[in-house]
Amino acid sequence: MQHIAIEPSILYFGTPVVLLSTENQDGTFNLAPISSAWALGQTVVLGLGRDGQTAHNLTHRPGLVINLPAPDQWPAVERLAPLTGRHPVPATKAEGCRHEPDKFGAAGLHPTPSHTVRPPRVSECPLHLEARAARVRPDAEGDFLIVEAHVRKVHADPRLAVPGTDHISPAAWSPLLYNFRHYYGLGPELGRSYRAAAPTAAGR
Repeated sequence: MQHIAIEPSILYFGTPVVLLSTENQDGTFNLAPISSAWALGQTVVLGLGRDGQTAHNLTHRPGLVINLPAPDQWPAVERLAPLTGRHPVPATKAEGCRHEPDKFGAAGLHPTPSHTVRPPRVSECPLHLEARAARVRPDAEGDFLIVEAHVRKVHADPRLAVPGTDHISPAAWSPLLYNFRHYYGLGPELGRSYRAAAPTAAGR
């Protein structure tokens, strides 16, 4: 196999889409899509634009919910993409971005109360992770914020859970993926890690 050297403008090589709900200064709530999230045990590491409302909120109010949409919910995610809770709109935002105080309404989504934090969960999303930002710091170049969020409670659509266990069924759950600025879901299962704990549909 031969390779070529390229310089892509972005490196979203198939990352999960997350909707973050956070608390604004006036007690209302913000909802924002991000595509830089990964887990280490019970900590989820998030990458945020430093000038967005989510970054501003988590710097001052650590409660958040990491909502994971299903692939068919990509239109709702895209409705949020050009919106910001900041007013005036920061100069660093992409052209066409506009201020919107009611993100839930604009996306056609509905809030539902959380159990351990003030920001609400997104009712339509199959998975919710209530969390608190334990550490918020700038990235190496100073353009983004890196948030280490400790997960306190997980809510799952019961259709995703393996009955009688705390496992999410990989056969039932398909995350929405952001693949070089295009939306995708998962394809068929190719195999499983030797560390996999949840049984497959075939019971292996």
